[in-house]
Amino acid sequence: MHGLGNDFIVIDAINQAFDPDPDQIRAWANRQTGIGFDQLLLVEKAQSEKAVFKYRIFNADGGEVEQCGNGARCFARYLREKKLTDLDLIPVETCNGLIVLEMIDTSQARVNMGVPQFDPQKIPLDTDHRSEVYTLTIDGQHIQFSALAIGNPHIVIQVDQTDQAEVDTLGPILESHPFFPQRINVGFMQRLDRGNFNLRVFERGVGETKACGSGACAAMVAGHRLGLLDSQAQAHLLGGELKLEWQGDQNPVMMTGETAMVFEGEINNE
Repeated sequence: MHGLGNDFIVIDAINQAFDPDPDQIRAWANRQTGIGFDQLLLVEKAQSEKAVFKYRIFNADGGEVEQCGNGARCFARYLREKKLTDLDLIPVETCNGLIVLEMIDTSQARVNMGVPQFDPQKIPLDTDHRSEVYTLTIDGQHIQFSALAIGNPHIVIQVDQTDQAEVDTLGPILESHPFFPQRINVGFMQRLDRGNFNLRVFERGVGETKACGSGACAAMVAGHRLGLLDSQAQAHLLGGELKLEWQGDQNPVMMTGETAMVFEGEINNE
C-alpha cells in the first residue's frame, strides 16, 4: 500500500502468528533483494479497552516507531477492505496513545493524529529549556528549527525553496544528532501562502520519503504557531497533497489524504 508514495507492507497479525524480527524487516525492506517499503505496518489485537485494534509501525531499518500518519490512513483502508471492521470511526491503539481513523470514501481517509506536544522532555530533546525556535550549529552553520512531537518526534526547518534544501546532507546529520536522544524526523518547509506549504522530510530510520503524514502535521503546527499559516492548510509533498487542520492549544491535528492498494502476496516466514 502507499499514501502519496510513502509505501508500506501491511501484515494481519490477528488471524495469523507473526513476531517481527529487525533483521527480517531490513531484508524485506530492501528494494533490490526484498519487497521494498518505507515501513511495515502490523495489525494486532488491542490491549486497551478504548481501542479496536493495535497499530504498530516498523521502519525500514527494523526499528519500531511511535506513529506514521500516511500509514494510519492505509491502516484504516486495510481494516475496511479486509472486513476486519465495519466501523466508520475506528479507534486504534499505538505505543504512544490512542488515535481515531475514519474512511471518508473508498480511498480517502481522515485521521485524528492527537494533540501535539512541545515539552522538550516529551519530544524528547536534550534540554530543559522550552523554546519556540531552537538553534544547533552544524559545521559552522546555525540551523534554526521548531520542535514538537505528534506521535513521534519532529523538527521543522523553514527554507526558501524545498527543491534546494539540504535534505540529503543535513537530514542524516540532524537525525542522529545527540540533541535528539531518540533521533528525529527532519522536515524542510517552504511557506507558499497562509493556506499552503511545500514539504520534504528526511524520516528517522528511512531517509527521504515521498510523503510523511506526521511530518506534514508537525510542519503545519509549527507554521501556525509562528504565524505563517492559518488553522487549515494544505501540505504539498513529493507524492501529493494532504489537508490539515489544527485549532491550536490542546486540540488534535486532523489529517486527510489519499491511500492506494498496490499488490498482495505471501512470503515464507521461516
